[in-house]
This record gives sequence, C-alpha cells and structure tokens, in this order.
Amino acid sequence: MLSNVYSPFPLKIRSAHGIRIETDNGEFLDTFAGIGVLAFGHTDRKTVDAVTSKVQRFSHTSNYFLDEDAISLSKFILDFSNSEGEVYFANSGTEATEAAIKAVRRLRKGKLISFEGNFHGRTMGALSLTHSERLRKPFEPLLPDVRFIPKSVQDFEKAVLSDEIAAVFVEVIQGNSGVHPYPPELLQAIEKLRKERGFLLVADEIQSGLCRTGEYFGYQNYAIEPDMIILGKAVGGGLPLGAAVFRGVSPFSPGDHGSTFAPNPVSLAAGLSVLSRMDSALLESVRICGVHLKENLERLPWAKEVRGIGLMIGVSTENPERIKSLAFERKVLLNITAGSIRFLPALNITEEEIDEITERLDFGGLND
Repeated sequence: MLSNVYSPFPLKIRSAHGIRIETDNGEFLDTFAGIGVLAFGHTDRKTVDAVTSKVQRFSHTSNYFLDEDAISLSKFILDFSNSEGEVYFANSGTEATEAAIKAVRRLRKGKLISFEGNFHGRTMGALSLTHSERLRKPFEPLLPDVRFIPKSVQDFEKAVLSDEIAAVFVEVIQGNSGVHPYPPELLQAIEKLRKERGFLLVADEIQSGLCRTGEYFGYQNYAIEPDMIILGKAVGGGLPLGAAVFRGVSPFSPGDHGSTFAPNPVSLAAGLSVLSRMDSALLESVRICGVHLKENLERLPWAKEVRGIGLMIGVSTENPERIKSLAFERKVLLNITAGSIRFLPALNITEEEIDEITERLDFGGLND
C-alpha cells in the first residue's frame, strides 16, 4: 500500500497531450500542468525525443562523470539571470532549497528570515522556512534561528535592524498560499537593506521561475537582485530536477554537498529541451495569454478575486471545493491550495484553449 499523503483524482490516465488528459472517464482539461512542472504541456514532442535519445545512450552515470548537458543547462539558467555564477543541480526544488540553506550557513552567520505565507518545501530544512504552523508543528524541533515576518516594510526593517541576519528567503509570488504577490514596496526595502546590511537574499523561484510570470524569473518583475535562486518544477522538463543558483558567491568545495542521482542525465536532456526554447517570444506569449486568462476568470460569477502575474494566477471564491467538483463534472481539473484555486497552465497554452477552459467554468453562482 502507498503512504497516505496524497488525495488523487478518481481517474486512471490513459494518455496525455498538451493540456488534455485522456482518462477512463473521458478527456479532461488540465489547468495546472503537473503543478507548474510541464512548461510545454504533456508529452511535448521535442522533450520526448530528447529523453528517448538520451536514455538510449545512457540513463545514469553517478557524479564520477560530467554530463555536458549539465554545463549547457547551467549556461541557460545563468543567462536568464543576467549573471555569472555557479549552479548546483539537485533532484527537486526542495532539495535545492536544502542546498541553499547549507550554502547560507557556509557564507554567513545569523538568523534566517522567511515571511508569513512562504512555502519552501516539506523536508526538515525547507520546512523550517515554511510558514504554515499546520505543516511545521508535528515535526518540531526544526532549524533554530528562523524568524517569520509579516509582509510589511515596517516589520521587516525592525527585524533586520535589531538582529544579525544571515539571509532573507523570499517567494515573490507565494504559490502554495494561494498565489499572493509580495507588496512591491516590501521588495524595494529588502533590496535596499540587502545592499546596506550585507545579508544574502535567496529567491525561491520553484513556481514563479522559468517564464511563468512573463519574465525568466518572478523576481525580475521587481528591482531586486538575489544572491541565490532556487529552481525546481519546470527546470527538469517534466522529470525530477532542481537547481540552486549561486550568483557571485561560491559556497561549496568538493565533498561539501552532493547527490548520487543528481543531475540525472535524462532529466538534464528534458530540461535542456525545454529551456532552449524559452525566449522573448515565449515571454511575450505568456504575458498576453496571462492577461487573457485573468480577464476571462474575472468574468466568472463565482470568482471573487483574481490575482497573479502571467500564467501564475490565483482565484478566491466562497466555496472552492464546490467549484472544483462542478469543474470536474465539466471535465476540467482544478488545483486548490490554501483555500484558493491556483492556475498554472502550460506556458504554450493558446487563447483558444483558455477560452475552452473558462467557458466550461462558466456555471454561474454556486446555487445555480
């Protein structure tokens, strides 16, 4: 039997292509792309070809061999961040978060700051930075010297000026909390004090990174320059991969950190297939389709608030479980997190596909 940690849909998948999932109960439209993992949708042809070609050559080598795809993929990531630096590849975004925490400890002394509403993962270090008391409490004690700050300039300035701070972890658009962007004035204050006080700024881009918001990284919507970037989800092209990006800092020496499986050669091939197609044209398409999706959602009678940037959108409604159930009846799959409906569709979704989804979701109020 499987560990009871998930609540899957009552469906058996037969195949999936783009935003469409063929099941034993017919075809469903996917609005969250494997929770933001499948940048170009299900079974993207170029990714399938890249994976097939790689696995026919080799599928695992361990870290005693250098896969040139790792170098190529790291170059794309650093180019997207407009910086030089180093990339440590892990097997997931949460693993990359653990690497970032360890890197901070190597480079700075002091407390770690996270913000109310932040989510960074469920392993012990990442969980220590995750604000949810419901998730943290059963597994305490966690890492010491972590402070959770309200998302206000006044509270942040007070925390930074009254204590020695090693690093500040930001999730500029809080995905698991229901898609809530940080106040721009808070990010301005963080950047200002980063320069003045010398703490490290770590941007968790696991959900908001890699074109999701219409910029290569979510933080690029704001005038901040993180020292480290955490990636997961889309970076592996649908296969397990994460990355900790160190911009201008070099925390690790041989033997300081590592993984038997990371970076997996097949995951690298999938990731390289995806990132090599991320360009200004895709960014513009995400911006246009993001506006279109937002406008369509705002017209739905049950949508009380629609927020987000690009194709990372959250919707508040009075009864999200009921909306999810009604959507399921109309063969649309919705993702609920923190009481909101989260939309993370494939980045290459079309306006016509957005219309198809939102037309099915137009079932009026809950009492209709």
